[in-house]
Amino acid sequence: MLNEFAYCPRLAYLEWVQGEWAESADTVEGRFHHRRVDEAPKRTVGTGSGEAGACPRASADAVEDAEIHQRSVWVSSDRLGLTAKIDLIEGVGRAVAPVDYKRGKRPHVDKGAWEPERVQLCAQGLILRDNGYDCDGGVLYFVGSRERVAIAFDQELIERTLVLIGRMRQVAQDGAIPPPLEDSPKCPRCSLVNICLPDEVGWLRTDREGTSKEIRKLLPPRDDALPLYVQHPGARVTKDGECLKVFDRDTLLGEARIVETSHVVLFGAVQVSAQVVQEMCKRGIPISYLSSGGWFYGLTAGMAHKNVELRRCQYAAAADDTTCLTLARRFVQAKIANCRTILRRNHAAAPDTVLQDLKNDGQHAGQAQSCEELLGIEGTAARRYFAEFSGMLKDPQGDLAFDFEGRNRRPPRDPVNALLSLAYAMLVREWTATLLAVGLDPFLGFYHQPRYGRPALALDLMEEFRPLVADSVVLTAINNGEVRASDFIGRMGAVALTPEGRRRFIETYERRMSQEITHPVFGYQISYRRVLEIQARLLGRHLLGEIPEYPSFTTR
Repeated sequence: MLNEFAYCPRLAYLEWVQGEWAESADTVEGRFHHRRVDEAPKRTVGTGSGEAGACPRASADAVEDAEIHQRSVWVSSDRLGLTAKIDLIEGVGRAVAPVDYKRGKRPHVDKGAWEPERVQLCAQGLILRDNGYDCDGGVLYFVGSRERVAIAFDQELIERTLVLIGRMRQVAQDGAIPPPLEDSPKCPRCSLVNICLPDEVGWLRTDREGTSKEIRKLLPPRDDALPLYVQHPGARVTKDGECLKVFDRDTLLGEARIVETSHVVLFGAVQVSAQVVQEMCKRGIPISYLSSGGWFYGLTAGMAHKNVELRRCQYAAAADDTTCLTLARRFVQAKIANCRTILRRNHAAAPDTVLQDLKNDGQHAGQAQSCEELLGIEGTAARRYFAEFSGMLKDPQGDLAFDFEGRNRRPPRDPVNALLSLAYAMLVREWTATLLAVGLDPFLGFYHQPRYGRPALALDLMEEFRPLVADSVVLTAINNGEVRASDFIGRMGAVALTPEGRRRFIETYERRMSQEITHPVFGYQISYRRVLEIQARLLGRHLLGEIPEYPSFTTR
């Protein structure tokens, strides 16, 4: 982490203290170039280890001409409080030099290399000195250009290394994440840029009155990986090498590469092998379980996110009534504003009185004095909105199958409500997985009260996206004829989608989640699925005290 701290203190804090990590082309390439080193037998050298089988410290009676050429060696120093994994130690007798492999080409700069690499190498040399070896310099081997660059451990470099060690330890003890770099050229290639959000956080933490700064688009608009949905009754999901395969007995129904899978979603009676569960947990890919009708039961994920600091701040904020009310106001205000926007966009002739009433409801929500009052305002606005929902339905088949008289659920009693319930369940699943991925607890919210098994925070954050994602998907599926009256079955007063209708509806939902939209705060275009991740991370930045308020998501 010393290399990262010298490069960017915020990066080191994110990785070392908060446990964040994300792959990039650079990290994958670096690991590939290290494969020869990492596959070598590992040795341990430590001032305080005393482990059986550990390589001994250099002693006075060491053979002076004994050649040392050892790969992948863990070293440690109690005095410095450091551990390091040295790619290669080479030397003769007690005189050794650490060799550090770098994936790129040699930079033609003063002192032979950039400071982070020189500091990292020097720290390795200091640890070797504490273990009784003579170490006056090291080597950086650049794989890209196949060049060795000798680095001398002079007094200036040693002092700089010790200063950075002290600063890094102090930053970790203080528990305050360093601010992001400003307009730095280091950010675009950083693997954690979509977690750090340097320009976004830097802009939100300042007084933006009268400013027109353009936010750099440093993160990709969408993730190349997509969810794998399996709904065939009795299907079985297995792992074959780097692929997931779906079988119905001995018949192959489909397959997907694991590297291209972001989520595995199982509807109804679908089996999944232990090998798949283990691999998904290892790679951080969640497995969601839903009923055949779309009721979200839960999910399987790997070890909980390591960012305990974030969850502690979340729990403290959830215990504070003022913070809960402030966040709840923003959630409900944004939801009402987006409902009004959807009506204006899609209603053939939205009544002006309803639009004005919704506008007033949004203003009242921003002034609510309690969450109970806010619930009443939200309920009133929802009734106004759904009273006009039928005006947004075109029913191209003209058979009145999609008549809508109001919201009903558990169970839904008409096709439109069946679609709405499924869309909301899918959005809850999406938000639950997103919150787990960023390190928040999806079961402790600020507006929705904790209840056994209910992902309250997922319900909080999905409020502003109900009309923009779920309702919009329902309108698109009906108005474009993507679902038909024949895609529904009714039993004992309840209505549900057939498997074929659900498949087409899921396709509509995925198109919406992949659709790019201009972010109302930052001005760049990203997909709705990426928007969910950014909003979750911005809520985390607010809870950690980095930005003064949570920026809700509303569209024009």
